[in-house]
Amino acid sequence: MLAMSGTAAVAQESLTRKATDIVRASAPPLLDGRLDDPVWAEATVITDLHQYEPVDHGEPSESSIFYVLYDDDNLYVGARLLDSEPSLIAARQMVQGQTVEVDDRIEVILDPFNNMRTGYRFQLNPNGVRRDGLFDRATNVNEDWDGIWHAEAVIDEQGWTAEISIPFKTLNFNPNNPDWGFTVARAIPRKKESMAWSSFDRAINPSSAGVLSGFSGLRQGRGLDIIPAVSLAGNRDFATEDQATRADPSVDVFYNFTPSLTGVLTFNTDFSATEVDDRQVNLTRFSTFFPEKRDFFLQDVDIFSFGPAGMQPGSMGTNGMPFFSRRIGLSDAGQAVDINSGAKLTGRIGRLNVGVLGVDQDGFEGRNGYVEESDLMVGRVSANILEESTVGMIVTSGNPRSNIDNSVAGADFRYRNRRLFPGRTAEGAVYFQQSDSGNLQVDQSNWGAQFGVMASDGFAGRVEYEIMQPNFNPALGFLNRRDYERTRLWGTYSHRPQGHPWLRRFATFISLQRYDTFSTGEFESASYWWRPIHLENHRGDQYSLSVMNLPEVLAEPFTVARGIVIPAGEYDENGYQLEAEFARERVLAPSIEISKQGYYGGDQLTLAGSVDWRPSSRWYARVSYQYNDIELPHSHFRTRLIQIRANLAFNVRWSWVNLIQYDNLSESVGINSRLRWNPRAGEDLYVVWNHDFDALAAFSEMHSRQSEFAVKYSRTFRF
Repeated sequence: MLAMSGTAAVAQESLTRKATDIVRASAPPLLDGRLDDPVWAEATVITDLHQYEPVDHGEPSESSIFYVLYDDDNLYVGARLLDSEPSLIAARQMVQGQTVEVDDRIEVILDPFNNMRTGYRFQLNPNGVRRDGLFDRATNVNEDWDGIWHAEAVIDEQGWTAEISIPFKTLNFNPNNPDWGFTVARAIPRKKESMAWSSFDRAINPSSAGVLSGFSGLRQGRGLDIIPAVSLAGNRDFATEDQATRADPSVDVFYNFTPSLTGVLTFNTDFSATEVDDRQVNLTRFSTFFPEKRDFFLQDVDIFSFGPAGMQPGSMGTNGMPFFSRRIGLSDAGQAVDINSGAKLTGRIGRLNVGVLGVDQDGFEGRNGYVEESDLMVGRVSANILEESTVGMIVTSGNPRSNIDNSVAGADFRYRNRRLFPGRTAEGAVYFQQSDSGNLQVDQSNWGAQFGVMASDGFAGRVEYEIMQPNFNPALGFLNRRDYERTRLWGTYSHRPQGHPWLRRFATFISLQRYDTFSTGEFESASYWWRPIHLENHRGDQYSLSVMNLPEVLAEPFTVARGIVIPAGEYDENGYQLEAEFARERVLAPSIEISKQGYYGGDQLTLAGSVDWRPSSRWYARVSYQYNDIELPHSHFRTRLIQIRANLAFNVRWSWVNLIQYDNLSESVGINSRLRWNPRAGEDLYVVWNHDFDALAAFSEMHSRQSEFAVKYSRTFRF
């Protein structure tokens, strides 16, 4: 049976979603990337892709044929990607899990609950490199999520072919729902061209997906995944000559109580193979934010997102998050703290999204004394309402970095509507949260609202308002600024001239933001920022000019680099910024930023740049440099941050990834080197070497400080 895709099966008032039926396979295909199995002749065939870049709903320059099948255990997607110049197909990434944005690639987006809010993204390049992500809301994908799925690809004289198998064990879904949100897409970087089966406003995501109908009889086996791991490590402190070795067995257990509700247990959790953070130079009075990278906390991370955090651009950002998992298992000094055990229940029940997390964390020696063992908990529930909106609540309990009791309770409403304005998306949020700290009594709330209209072309903008009371303290969340009333208005205009010989897009952007101290009502700071020019050519190179005005009343002094104190006072600083970034698809892709602005009565000159080098699919290197020259009325200092990445892929199963970092504030060099063997999805062997040096100058006069060598093996057993 051959089922062809249709375009108008699911009507939604003024918007119509493309739809087609899926066919059950008579036998599973053999995944070798070649599409020569007879079973593909039974598949649903999708050929009606359209451009969404550079021409929205334009005609693709190359033909694409997608095949879709399923059986009891897996969803299968095959693809024939015709190319008139197959010798120019880009396939430069060979490290599993790394970005494939510079390569020819295909994408599969799944929304198994068909709620147009959350889902999964699977990407594949012609080398068979897999990259995936989890949508924690309709337009924001978390690329640190890592699922188990299988794929192969082959380049031939007609272009390239691909085969993908996605186990239903990897997904949460409603077994009684025959209709899934679905789209497939293809990108050709050398042409800066992207095409998809279903899109909206130049984007592909769960909210713009079509519908794939006909699922039935799906199964997840017993719904049990057991992931044992063992880590062998040796540590050395060169200052004290102390040496230690350890052998740490650990296990994670996943159990699907239903296909849409998953429980997770972790014991003696080990994160030795997790990649290190990129260093940051912080010249502000606010602490920096580092994203979560640990697999246990990334599973179903979308369930716990709260309020407008992550709405782009111009959101609440990260400040005031009630739950931020990096608070768990790390001390206030950034050192690892043992997680003895953890349990998590996440999933969906009807239109409810439910998440509960509990962790038992070891005690440790903190900056302010010994912090006792902690029992930490977070609970989140939200309900899908209207067509694309949600309303929910969150509670947290526990303090991972102090012996002072703490809890937070909050509620939020997140609004999204693609019908209100033709071709545009209206979105907004209203949120309230209250903390309860054992040593505080009053002024422990945070609330706010925002509303905006988003569009890829023409005008877009948003207005935001927020109150952060002085004693609000989410101990399990993230907070780096408090006691303020914040108002922000931003707007943008984007234009794509048709037929221009070199200009692809012109844009301008303005942001006006003001902070007043909530407790006193007095002005605190403002940011008036205008980017009058942002240009992008057809090759993908981008150039921009920005100007800014940054008035601030600093109520208290604070310390920056090398113990230099910025005194309290009134400041009114101006500046500009020039940026140039060449398309990353180039073999050699440089970028540069030059900015000069006032800095607390002095001047700050910033030079930042990087060069990406991709000579072949096996080699990748990136060198980046950031330099700040700051001259104050009574002092002068410079900061330097150097990062060197060097990756070598022996093949798609063996890779060696290295990161070397130096900054002159810590006067240290750090090396993180990870050799990985990934014979199949769900099985990994890591050999990791971390070494820190004291360095009085960049990569010179280096003396070893501490070192760690670790070997970790893990494998997923599915039942």
